[in-house]
Amino acid sequence: MSLLKALATVSSLTLVSRILGYVRDALIARAFGAGLATDAFFVAFRIPNLLRRLFAEGAFSQAFVPILAEYRNREGEDKTRTLVDSVASLLALALAAAAALGIAAAPLIIYVSAPGFAADAEKFTLTVAMLRITFPYLLFISLVALAAGILNSWSRFAVPAFTPVLLNLSFIVAAAFAAPWFNPPVMALAWAVFAGGVLQLAFQLPFLAKIGMLPRWRLDFRHPGVNRVLKLMAPALFGVSIGQISLLINTIFASFLVSGSVSWLYYADRLMEFPTAMLGVALGTVLLPSLSRYHADSNAIEYSKLLDWGLRLTLMLALPAAAALAVLALPLVSTLFQYGRFTAEDARMTQQALVAYSVGLTGLILVKILAPGFYARQNVVTPVKIGVATLVATQLMNLAFIGILAHAGLALAISLGACLNAGLLYRNLRRLGIYTPEPGWAVFTVKVLCAVVLMAAALVVAMPAGAWWVAAAWQWRVTGIAGLVGLGLGLYGGVLLALGFRLRDFSRRGA
Repeated sequence: MSLLKALATVSSLTLVSRILGYVRDALIARAFGAGLATDAFFVAFRIPNLLRRLFAEGAFSQAFVPILAEYRNREGEDKTRTLVDSVASLLALALAAAAALGIAAAPLIIYVSAPGFAADAEKFTLTVAMLRITFPYLLFISLVALAAGILNSWSRFAVPAFTPVLLNLSFIVAAAFAAPWFNPPVMALAWAVFAGGVLQLAFQLPFLAKIGMLPRWRLDFRHPGVNRVLKLMAPALFGVSIGQISLLINTIFASFLVSGSVSWLYYADRLMEFPTAMLGVALGTVLLPSLSRYHADSNAIEYSKLLDWGLRLTLMLALPAAAALAVLALPLVSTLFQYGRFTAEDARMTQQALVAYSVGLTGLILVKILAPGFYARQNVVTPVKIGVATLVATQLMNLAFIGILAHAGLALAISLGACLNAGLLYRNLRRLGIYTPEPGWAVFTVKVLCAVVLMAAALVVAMPAGAWWVAAAWQWRVTGIAGLVGLGLGLYGGVLLALGFRLRDFSRRGA
């Protein structure tokens, strides 16, 4: 299996999902702007979405996939199927109970997660109502993550990569067509979350059946594989999901700021997640099964080489993305979102948050590569210690920055925390002898930095002033941003080619 080909597949399908995600967010921005209704929805959606990232795509996936790979390599198909059945049954039971508890305790959850909303009865009531509709999403999407872990372990990367498209389509239909039929209209978005979760799960089930791994009800609390997954899950919550915990705490801080702050952070976060998903999530998805198999085979040399391959690709792709986000922040926000009720002031406020987020983009993506280096070895202690230290440091930075930079200070704290997290993960991979850099890193880094600097300088020179972007017609904004993106991509790629980079140099086969 070619990892570069698998990465291209996952990234391209992720691109489709993210483009539809932009259409979704643009429709939401146009229809609802940035204010009371969107603040309420984003909080109501963020809570089950956060829990999904913590328990499903975060701790659960990192704990389950290495053990699944070990069973598949060493125990055979029958025992692997029994493991899948037992884990799926326990997960479904626990998630159903969690969803019921979340619906019942929705007012308390909002009091804790967005305490500033309590001062506005209308906003608080609306948020609680939407949270009760969106909370079952946790059940559906966590089972989707289970299915994705199984399919990825069988090298069926395309199906999980395409699945998020269905959620975005659900949002698009709700925002464009269904909203007028709801009272208030924003309630259509909450039901879109519910429907999207059902659609994603239903889509993956036939593919599980095709590989013979469609889960059957088999509740076995004493299954040794289940117990191992549970033991790894509990501490893994901090190790892989520290950024999401920080985002939740940021929502608490932002709920006390001026109305619109939660929405500005949300729109900036959506733009930051575009390269994060295409690079970090895609690379992490491709790397984890192969790393797990190398560990099961006790092949430490190939394990280290695979990490090195992932880190080189990350720096080569993430550094220019971070520079471009910082330079093109206002053009991107204005072109993508400044329509309808989303004003020029909203665009400028979102720009501030996006520039702050771009500082930590490379660190955030590196975490997606470095953390699997521990979890594929079923080492949860080291990332947990690093996660706790990072969380504490991030919140101290929140307190330091919020009074000076308001909502942008919260984004900057997340960014610097991600860089600290990545640095500590890298240091410990080296210290424990898990990763040894291959030769040529100094020259590689210098060449990449030269290309990034030249690209950023060209964008700054070619870009019209900020006032032009917020005042120009949408046709001119679209043309302008397309030209700048084309210029940046062409110049960066051309410089790398001139410096000797070739695609074949990054070819790599997985385990």
